Amino acid sequence: MAQQRTTTLRLRLRYRFDHLFSGGTTALIGWLALACLAVVVPASTVLVWSDRAAPATLSGRLTAVWVSVGQTLKIGGAVGSPLYVLASVSLALVALLFVSTLVSLITTGINRRVMSLRMGHSTVLETRHTVVLGWSDQVFPVIAELVAANANQRRSAIAVLAPQDKAWMEDEISTRVGDPGRTRIICRNGSTTNPTELARVSPGTAKAVLVLPPTGDAGDGHVVKTLLALDTAVSGSVTGSDEGPVVVAAVRDSRHHVTARLAAGPAGHVLCVDDIVARILVSTARQPGLSLVYSELLDFAGDEFYPVTAEDLVGRTFGEALLSFATSSAVGLLHGDGSVTLNPAPETAVGPADRIIVISRDDDTAVRADVASHVEEGAIVAPEPGTGTGPGAGAVQGERLLLLGWNRRAPLVIEQLDQYVSPGTTLDVVALGPYAAAYGARAAAAARSRLDVRVHDGDITDPLTLAKLDVPSYDGVIVIGETEPAVAGCGSPSGCGSAADPTGAPLAAPQAPPLAPLPDPEARADDRTLVALLHLRAIGDAAGRDLVLTTEMADDGNRLLAPGRGGNDFVVSGRLISLLMTQISESPYLAAVFEELFTAEGHEFHLKPATDYVRAGREVSFATVVESARRRRECAVGYRLRAESATGPGFGVRINPDKRRRVRFSDGDWVIVLAES
Repeated sequence: MAQQRTTTLRLRLRYRFDHLFSGGTTALIGWLALACLAVVVPASTVLVWSDRAAPATLSGRLTAVWVSVGQTLKIGGAVGSPLYVLASVSLALVALLFVSTLVSLITTGINRRVMSLRMGHSTVLETRHTVVLGWSDQVFPVIAELVAANANQRRSAIAVLAPQDKAWMEDEISTRVGDPGRTRIICRNGSTTNPTELARVSPGTAKAVLVLPPTGDAGDGHVVKTLLALDTAVSGSVTGSDEGPVVVAAVRDSRHHVTARLAAGPAGHVLCVDDIVARILVSTARQPGLSLVYSELLDFAGDEFYPVTAEDLVGRTFGEALLSFATSSAVGLLHGDGSVTLNPAPETAVGPADRIIVISRDDDTAVRADVASHVEEGAIVAPEPGTGTGPGAGAVQGERLLLLGWNRRAPLVIEQLDQYVSPGTTLDVVALGPYAAAYGARAAAAARSRLDVRVHDGDITDPLTLAKLDVPSYDGVIVIGETEPAVAGCGSPSGCGSAADPTGAPLAAPQAPPLAPLPDPEARADDRTLVALLHLRAIGDAAGRDLVLTTEMADDGNRLLAPGRGGNDFVVSGRLISLLMTQISESPYLAAVFEELFTAEGHEFHLKPATDYVRAGREVSFATVVESARRRRECAVGYRLRAESATGPGFGVRINPDKRRRVRFSDGDWVIVLAES
């Protein structure tokens, strides 16, 4: 039997009201007119009857009521013959209709304009501003770094164009970035591949345009289309005398790098995420702590690269310039034609058009101050004959390395490792799924000069798999994000859910259930990486030793959640590329600097034993370290103290110390030098 439901009077009235408004415009006007008359007529009657000066006769009072109603409703209230009254009311209604229509049109126009402004469809009227095209998690570190770079500017602006709601973008930036200081952040809604909509942020008058790669496999194609649309939009607004904005873009897959560079044009700068991340992963795995060095150098809050004009050094050698700045570190030369030479030979003469590239706190801190007198000859360790910095130099024979996970960057990581390790080094790759099995087999079968690669099927989030590997026996472990959907599949040659350790024995019979899939593959990869790091920390604690870990992550927020000891190396691909893009947008010559740092040829930063440069246990000036590195044809830019390597925020890393500062090095400390790869 159905239960009777009691409803309150308020609910019944609300239901009647909703039903009334659903009847359409005609019914709504009729009911509003009746409601208005139901209020105005009785009120007018009360006013007339309560007025002492009201007419005495009933007809006179009814006439007074009509006049009051007409004046209240703005329909005249004229008195006279019926035809006269009818014509008067008709004219009043027509006038009311026209006035109401005019007000409605004005209101609609204002609302349309307000909505257009709210939707972000108006044109940005700025000059020398920075344009950011696209929306991803990279937009937040990019804007934060641009705000930091413009902190000393009186007037600066950042215009963001993305196919997102303008108000939502503003709220997200306000929440994630915080106070922008003097920098104004302007958001506009539109497609970055449509030249007409792209013109809303005035790229032709901007000083720099940054094209962010969207997440997903189709992101690189979107970047190429955006670059083509940008060329169309800028070419129509830039005159022949203008140079146009600096264009900086990034693509994820190395196969699309050449295409994107063609779309960007000869003046554009396109970074390849895969190549750079693989390079830094390998360099950091070979030299723990190197990721901290790059984070310090690429962050606008720390020491950065600056070109310095020093007329008094023209004609002198670069070796002399190394000891000509007390609070800055010389690392190269920026020539008059825009080319860059990092770590030139000490005997290289500084030309009249050359500027010295230094690492300094700010551009106004690169002040000339000769510190050659602070060099202590007795503390310098002479370089041994045959000391080198090339591939494999200083590496231990017969190393065992472990690569956990697989993505499209894994083959690049293996290629880079082959250039650095000593002959006889073995690399065990553990990954799950047919994607890793197919491409891993190709990597293992490829001919290599130094590295022996063996691929094994296994789930890196399974503690049994990791326990069978004997992780503490490896000299280094690299953990990369598994972004392919196949990680949750079953592609093991030995059967679903099974894996084999380096000896061929089964690692684990039951496969651990995969984590719940997330919409973002990079977020899913970071989740799996965090689980693997949690198990690795437990393995290290059980073995009573710190594992040498180098970890790749996509989101910098997940790095803060990562378990492990302080000072572990994390290569956060999204933040790294964001820092590189903002640095190039502010100083275009840095594109040549980074290209040399992040390619196999040329120069790069190294962490080398401090005792190779100065005597251990003796307090020396950092100028002494710089002089010792100069004799090895290197540029010393800092050091890392082992005693402070687990203490944040610097974890023992000190970039660009005052050369007059005295420091005592011991065994296990490192000197940070720029040297030939």
